[in-house]
Amino acid sequence: MDIKLGYQIYSAREEAEKDLAGVCEKLKAFGYDGVEFAGFYGYTAEQINEILGKTGLAAVSSHVPYASIVEDMQGTIAFHKAIGCKYIAVPYLDEETRPGAPGFAAAIRNIYKFGALCRAEGIQLLYHNHDFEFVKLSGQYGLDFLYDAVPADLLATELDTCWVNVAGEDPCAYIRKYAGRCPVVHLKDFVGSKKEGEVLYALIQADGSDDVKVETEKEPAFDFRPVGYGKQNIPAIIAAGLESGASWFIVEQDRSSERPALDAAKMSCDYVRSL
Repeated sequence: MDIKLGYQIYSAREEAEKDLAGVCEKLKAFGYDGVEFAGFYGYTAEQINEILGKTGLAAVSSHVPYASIVEDMQGTIAFHKAIGCKYIAVPYLDEETRPGAPGFAAAIRNIYKFGALCRAEGIQLLYHNHDFEFVKLSGQYGLDFLYDAVPADLLATELDTCWVNVAGEDPCAYIRKYAGRCPVVHLKDFVGSKKEGEVLYALIQADGSDDVKVETEKEPAFDFRPVGYGKQNIPAIIAAGLESGASWFIVEQDRSSERPALDAAKMSCDYVRSL
């Protein structure tokens, strides 16, 4: 299966904070074609370009905290244009701005505005989901409400197939639902299931730090795994993505509890390339 495969650097954030260039070199050696950023660890656009140029990796996309976007929309766009990044993703909404919260209407307006600014500069805005968007608003999921409220040319999907599954929906069906609007798909694998009220993800803050820590158990009910080593039907997800017009597939593993993050990254890449 010949696809463009990227890696969300947040998955190896501790290693990247120490040596971003070294991480990128390893990712290229593993067989990745590009990277998705979640912060730039203090590097300038020129320095990022130098790293990308040396490794041959593409700057596929970038997760930018919603608050940072609102604070400086033009500056965010300018930085990403400078590194040749085609996609910017809203990665997360906090409890005050997510579907069902009082700030959700304002978030929609800001996403609409930012999406229009991005489009004018040749960048496509994406929205990356978790499972909390799967609450009903006016008879539909909050995620669908958002995608209905903002036109497709201003906001495309970055469906995180793990969280779609955790929310009780079929990742393949959800990708096909947004055929033609899903340029980037997140490949994320896991075992177990979510407990009632359990928080499974760490927040991506403006400084790249973890605001919420996932408690580690000896045998957790839920845990992330390298792609191909969990319960997800990865071949079917990739097939659905290709049928629906996906240009990139991004490997993301929020935490690696069994092995170093980059070892997991290699396992994920090897599995996808083996298909």
